[in-house]
Amino acid sequence: MAESQLTVRYFAAARAAAGTAEETLAAVRSLDELVGVLAAAHGERLAHVLGIASFLVDGTAWHDRLAPLPAGATVDVLPPFAGG
Repeated sequence: MAESQLTVRYFAAARAAAGTAEETLAAVRSLDELVGVLAAAHGERLAHVLGIASFLVDGTAWHDRLAPLPAGATVDVLPPFAGG
């Protein structure tokens, strides 16, 4: 059986910090775990953005960082946006 994956899409400052708009990773259990994996892979600059970002999972705001992520999910990383 193939290993499950998830897609991470970065926007604005998160895109700049990650150095990419999108990447596919091996699935993880939770948003908290994903944040740790991404920070380790991309460094302190992205870790900072992830600390203040909001997240959408398959288009739904995801507030519980310990809740299980659905298989094959798409996670959008949305840093705070300036302006109004």
